[in-house]
Amino acid sequence: MKSIFLAFILFSSLLFGQEFLPADYVNPLMGTQSKPSLSNGNTYPAIGLPWGMNIWTPQTGKMGDGWAYTYDADKINGFKQTHQPSPWMNDYGAFAIMPGIGKIKFKEDERASWFSHKAEVAKPYYYSVYLADFNVTTEFTPTERAAFFKFDFPKTDSAYVVIDALDKGSYIKILPKERRIIGYTTKYARGKYENFKNYFIIQFDRSFDATTGWKDDRFVKDQLEIMSDHVGAIISFKLRNKESVYAKIASSFISFEQAELNLKREIGNKNFEEIKTQAKDIWNKHLSRIEVKGGTEQQVKTFYSAMYRTLFFPQKLYEIDAQNKIKHWSPYNGKIEDGKIFAGTGFWDTFRALYPFLNLVYPSMNSEMQEGLVNAYKEGGFLPEWSSPGYSNIMIGNNSASVVADAYIKGLRGYDIETLWTAVLHGANNEGPMDAVGRRGVEYYNKLGYVPYNVKINENAARTLEYAYDDFAIYQLGRALGKPAAEIDIYKKRAYNYKHLFDKETGLMRGKNKDGSFQKNFNPFKWGDAFTEGNSWHYSWSVFQDVDGLAKLMGGKKNFEARLDEVFLLPPVFDDSYYGGVIHEIREMQIMNMGQYAHGNQPIQHMIYLYNYAGSPYKTQYWVRQVMDKLYLPTPDGYCGDEDNGQTSAWYVFSALGFYPVTPATDQYVLGTPLFKEATIHLENGKKIQIKAQKNSLKNIYVTALNVNLQPYSKNWLSHKELIKGSILEFNMNDKPNKERGSDEKDFPYSMSRE
Repeated sequence: MKSIFLAFILFSSLLFGQEFLPADYVNPLMGTQSKPSLSNGNTYPAIGLPWGMNIWTPQTGKMGDGWAYTYDADKINGFKQTHQPSPWMNDYGAFAIMPGIGKIKFKEDERASWFSHKAEVAKPYYYSVYLADFNVTTEFTPTERAAFFKFDFPKTDSAYVVIDALDKGSYIKILPKERRIIGYTTKYARGKYENFKNYFIIQFDRSFDATTGWKDDRFVKDQLEIMSDHVGAIISFKLRNKESVYAKIASSFISFEQAELNLKREIGNKNFEEIKTQAKDIWNKHLSRIEVKGGTEQQVKTFYSAMYRTLFFPQKLYEIDAQNKIKHWSPYNGKIEDGKIFAGTGFWDTFRALYPFLNLVYPSMNSEMQEGLVNAYKEGGFLPEWSSPGYSNIMIGNNSASVVADAYIKGLRGYDIETLWTAVLHGANNEGPMDAVGRRGVEYYNKLGYVPYNVKINENAARTLEYAYDDFAIYQLGRALGKPAAEIDIYKKRAYNYKHLFDKETGLMRGKNKDGSFQKNFNPFKWGDAFTEGNSWHYSWSVFQDVDGLAKLMGGKKNFEARLDEVFLLPPVFDDSYYGGVIHEIREMQIMNMGQYAHGNQPIQHMIYLYNYAGSPYKTQYWVRQVMDKLYLPTPDGYCGDEDNGQTSAWYVFSALGFYPVTPATDQYVLGTPLFKEATIHLENGKKIQIKAQKNSLKNIYVTALNVNLQPYSKNWLSHKELIKGSILEFNMNDKPNKERGSDEKDFPYSMSRE
């Protein structure tokens, strides 16, 4: 008991004192105990800087396998520069490096070494692991476009390092006099690109005692320059003592010259510890935008581990040339262009909470991202919906409209919003170069008000619901820009298109045929078909813009609340016939013991907050805390489904603060229940949002009263505009709900039909 007490005192002193550094509470291994059939996050230990162009990770899977690192693996076969946003999207521009001793082995299975998590250190800014088969410890630390490696070798005359430029077309050149390797990879998983190369430079700190190249599965001797489908290099050292070999690595999507410039700018003459300290300071600076106090150590670790995941994607794809001009290789036209651009995010996931989180806590970064969207539209003709690095034909919706609208409505400026206005209108009224860009089925949607079930357009009901919300976002943006009613009223009208799919017979959303009849043989538990990675019980709540209107369709406030309850009361049954088997999202719902609530995927993640629109916010408070306590942990199995580019993490971060952006493209956040006794958001404008809940505990989960800026506050929502002026939120917490607070309709959050 005494040791537990002392541990608590130590943790409290760190948490409340000056020594508290949030980066050291991040577990990059959270979510890595995953596989295709069951995702506990589908993450990998991402060692990089916030929004940096490159991330580095140890590799346990085969090169080209989206599951780059899995916690249950026994061996590491390389350390990879990655840009992978998701295992389902896979990677682009990757290459790897791996040390060894003894007989040279360059094939990934042969060069792999056993390792243990007991001899592994993973921090956002640093990674170290002992490679047991070689008695070598590898360490690395990142910059935005470079990394510094350290290989601690034993005394040996047969130390070596393998450089693997991967397959699908690669090049390597060994420069012994310069102690350098240069090369490029052309490998990517999705899309079709022109002039795509990731050029890399690896600068070692000592001369090579021997070199050899390799091509495909054989050595290439007496040849310092090799180009083929799959090439690499091996450099060897004779070490008289136990020694460290250092390697500085930088890359560029533009040229070798630019990679060299990136190396000099970001590492230069700095040593390993200087780069490590610099990276640690950057992470602590970014994570300290939010300070939390008065939680358990596990809660603090979960919070900062989730927050860390919100700060990677999309990644910077731009670089700074010798004249200090910002340049980028464009995945949209294959040319070297001026200006900023970003890559590696799917708006279907991230419009919900990740981008609203950036707009609140890191608005200047999202302003850069909006600038990047301007360039993407100019270079490609459409806004991307999933960029990896350019247009990717996956998922549905036209949610770039929400991302653009929410940023502007939340006050972001400094980019060409008129071009983005043109872009969102173009995307809303045209099919794109592929199904997932623009709007598939747009002619049906604009004519009938929905995408029909029986015209061979998959996931049609989900498309309709998302298009209707996106039309609302366009309408809101148009109003904010002062566009004439003649131009924007059509989008207001289309924002009500969700009503076309509401089936009074079942009280749920249902696919509708071209002739106006509903689809036959409807099963609300059927995943896919008319919906996307979910069923009707999940997608029927996707009326972000008009929850009050949805409640009326369901028979009024009480019936609406009963339907929300039913999600948790129903058994986790499912029909997987559309997919021909159980996809991992289905399995994750089935095993969580929360009925039909499928938090492991995005469509239903906002649903818990909808009790606020029914006058029962205490039920939101109950279920939010249930999800935070049961489905998130700072452990390898710490998520309940795909983390997805920061979205599932952003849900947690917002929810832990006590509010959530149910309807992006409005000014409002819907209230939940704070997790910590204190939290402070340090805003970019110099103001603070202080959140206080002194009576908070594992049992005291209910908000019985709220004061905002010392005044009693009865509403179920908070205003972004008011919050960023600087605010103090004081929550009175109890273990019993106050069923009266927030029950009056005047306190309900925004719904467009109530305007």
